[in-house]
Amino acid sequence: MDEQIILGVLAITLGLVVGVLLFVPFVALSYRRRGGFGVGRFVLWGAALVYVMALWTYTLLPLPDPDTIRCAGVNLDFTALVDDIRGAIARRGASAATDPAVLQLLLNVLLFVPLGFFLRVLGGRGVVTALVAGVAVSGFVELTQYTGVWGLYPCAYRVFDVDDLLTNTLGAVLGSLLGLIVPRSRRGSPRLPGADLPQPVTRSRRVLGMVCDVVAAWVLSLSVSVAVQLVLSLLGADAAVRDGSAASLVGEAVTVVVWLVVTLATGATVGDHTVQLRFAGGSLPIGLARFLRWAGGIGGYLVLSALPGAWGFVAGVFAVVSLLLVLWTKGYRGLPGLVSGQRLVDAREFDDPDAADPASLPGS
Repeated sequence: MDEQIILGVLAITLGLVVGVLLFVPFVALSYRRRGGFGVGRFVLWGAALVYVMALWTYTLLPLPDPDTIRCAGVNLDFTALVDDIRGAIARRGASAATDPAVLQLLLNVLLFVPLGFFLRVLGGRGVVTALVAGVAVSGFVELTQYTGVWGLYPCAYRVFDVDDLLTNTLGAVLGSLLGLIVPRSRRGSPRLPGADLPQPVTRSRRVLGMVCDVVAAWVLSLSVSVAVQLVLSLLGADAAVRDGSAASLVGEAVTVVVWLVVTLATGATVGDHTVQLRFAGGSLPIGLARFLRWAGGIGGYLVLSALPGAWGFVAGVFAVVSLLLVLWTKGYRGLPGLVSGQRLVDAREFDDPDAADPASLPGS
């Protein structure tokens, strides 16, 4: 039981990590295909991600110690499944469902029900696709076990069982049929009519853009830091350099520069682009207005966070004040709008390439 709990925690943890990495692209795609961001759909995709991780952990882990591995057998008898059910009925009668052999078959079916359900609800695919996916995924798992993780082990450490292939595929098909309870209009990820049309600037949308800025900045900074640390280790840098501080500094510096360049070049931060917002209007020169938008928002926070000592506390205060100002200022323009003198608009209002830059529109 402890092992199953550990595998479950591992699946959830991996799902959360991958979810964070994919969060900003998911929000951006959602705004471009559906015109907005739905929490329910996000949760459903998150559940699908955790399910994929769970499928991997529960079918392939834990990996055995190579020194203690015992080669498992192979079951290619398609009738063994029927024999197991008949034997359970003969032993337990009406309570055959509680027989360990039958329970194992039922669990194999249930394990793949989410696959068919997610394929229909999120992918818009039907029973045939679920059938093919069930065979393919289950077949890959069984072959991975049969080949000892494709040669990592000298022999199979789990039984290659054709019964698993059959029950897993049945589960995927049942899951697809279960997905029929979801209204057709809510299945799949089609591009919704009007997704390109401007939408109202709401408080939640503005805050979501800020969250996307923070998450994307953290991912970029961490990625650069890890890459730099790896290079330093390969180059044989001394311990004082390989303690992580130099790599962390480079990651933070690169992130600050990237956000500054993006904001100066486009008039919007990464988070703004994700939720299709931008600042417009104002009497200041465009370059200065964009710099102040950067400094009054994610740019200021990133710089303060990179400074040593008590500046971390100042960065925290800056973040709290920024959030409060978003909630209290007209149009949710927050500190960036106050210091730049600009207002917050939907970026799709200015998709016309021949239109004037909104920051230069008179009276805007």
